[in-house]
Amino acid sequence: MFGFYAGGGWVWLGAATFPALLVFDVLLPKDYAVRRANPFFADLTQYLQLPLMIGLYGLLVFGVRDGRIDLSEPSQVIGCILSLAWLSGVPTLPVSHELMHRRHWLPRRIAQLLATFYGDPNRDIAHVTTHHLELDTPLDSDTPYRGQTIYSFAVTATIGSVKDAVKIEAETLRRKGKSPWNLSNRVYQYVVLLIALPGTVAFFGGAAAGLVTIAAMIIAKTIVEGFNYFQHYGLVREIGQPIRLHHAWNHMGPIVRPLGCEITNHINHHIDGYTRFYELRPEREAPQMPSLFVCFLLGLVPPLWFNLIAKPKLKDWDQRYASPGERELAMAANKKTGWPVWVEQGAR
Repeated sequence: MFGFYAGGGWVWLGAATFPALLVFDVLLPKDYAVRRANPFFADLTQYLQLPLMIGLYGLLVFGVRDGRIDLSEPSQVIGCILSLAWLSGVPTLPVSHELMHRRHWLPRRIAQLLATFYGDPNRDIAHVTTHHLELDTPLDSDTPYRGQTIYSFAVTATIGSVKDAVKIEAETLRRKGKSPWNLSNRVYQYVVLLIALPGTVAFFGGAAAGLVTIAAMIIAKTIVEGFNYFQHYGLVREIGQPIRLHHAWNHMGPIVRPLGCEITNHINHHIDGYTRFYELRPEREAPQMPSLFVCFLLGLVPPLWFNLIAKPKLKDWDQRYASPGERELAMAANKKTGWPVWVEQGAR
């Protein structure tokens, strides 16, 4: 917010937090501490995120109107896009994710509004209903298959999430005795909110600011899909089988854990999605990944991601964690992708 208030080259300040935080997350030891938090203040951090994001975009608009931000200057355009995208993805996604799992309507509505900043206002529908039931199976579009790149996954996960949300919302309305075309269908809200954010920014700050907002939303959506990509990459589970400790990757970096509202303490969340973020237990015995920041950077260059992280980690997962049925599924996935079959058929 200070960067957007100051304008000029300061608009890069938000984006500059990424490499700074990356360094600390890599150099500091992993964090397996159990959280001790005051519930009121812990929740306050969640509810502050929406007004802070509105304030961030408000300062963009005022900066453009006052001439402190010059969107005819390419470096400032790029700085605005990257700062907005990064902050719309993190910590906005983790906060939205936490609130969409609450039972009360107010946090769920705030989650929907927050999800608008990363271009997915109906994120909660498919996430809570499909992903949490079908993770690591072909029925879940939020689980990337072996050999899939983050770029391909961002597209397939988005399409799958929208399709699931449309289907689930229609089925919900039918159970209530209403038509799927009823105005209470949240698909209408999805469209309105996607238009409302860049439209409002463009109305008050001009067309260039609106286009900056759209670009930031698209990049933020890729960042958001990166969380699922790196926390479920290549994992398999037999349909209908229980979710166990080895069915998610965990990133226990000392920066990404608090920054991500414990979303990277991931499998404990999948075992009980209603557990508050500050009550999640770190699972040392669950499969671990390196720093999420490092994974994300390597993921942008698929050969590096596959050879340095994905293949070694999945080989270890297949050999140490997978059940016999999961090993068969894993080796079938390897064959389909053209990866080595590192577990022999029938191995225990």
